[in-house]
Amino acid sequence: MSKVIAVLGAGTGLGVSVARRFGKEGFRVALVARRKDRLDTLVARLAEEGVEAAAFPADLSDPARVPALVAAVRDRFGRIDVVEYGPIGGDQSFTPAARLDAATLEGLSRLLLLTPVEVFRAVLPEMTERGDGALLMTTGYSAVQPMPHLSGFGPVMAAARNYLYSLHGELAGTGVYAGTLTVAAMITGSEQAETAAESAAAAEADFGGLAVTAVHPDELAEHYWDMYTRRDRVEQAHPAELTPRDDRS
Repeated sequence: MSKVIAVLGAGTGLGVSVARRFGKEGFRVALVARRKDRLDTLVARLAEEGVEAAAFPADLSDPARVPALVAAVRDRFGRIDVVEYGPIGGDQSFTPAARLDAATLEGLSRLLLLTPVEVFRAVLPEMTERGDGALLMTTGYSAVQPMPHLSGFGPVMAAARNYLYSLHGELAGTGVYAGTLTVAAMITGSEQAETAAESAAAAEADFGGLAVTAVHPDELAEHYWDMYTRRDRVEQAHPAELTPRDDRS
């Protein structure tokens, strides 16, 4: 039976590129996001490319729905071998730390910390039993480097990144890999890029002195494939020079 990757937060940017890259290697693909119409379009596009995929509409901001979601994917495909979690939409934006409140953090935490923890927790038993699997999560540069006026995402993703580092170490020797891809770039073709394109400053932003330009999602998907196959590091950054100096794989 061919392997299965579940792409959570699947969209027109990184999500479909990850699905295509793993699908090229024979993986079947479970696409998860809120909007069924967009998912159906992506399923049809992948089918034209010879990749078997299915849509699973779900609100990833509700951790309580994870068990039903994981069960639905298993019912359709029989297994889950890889999870890639990266649900960042065009309707989300940074919040200055001085204006940050509990309600904002609670909403972001449900989507970017609590749900991935529940998803990974739900699939770990079958992966450890097989002695093979991978848990992948996309985070942003503000998780690594706090910056004025660019909070909200950062504190929550920093917590998720901390969790991935711990999980990576605990899974050593089990055959299951956990890693995070840190991105400091605008992903072309994504909803975020579509939204940002309305601004004249979209082509190049400045994050605390770091010039952030565009990256094609296929390049990021290639990073994920390399992480999955090599399993030699807990974190991959794009651009590569952003990799923390104290990275311990």
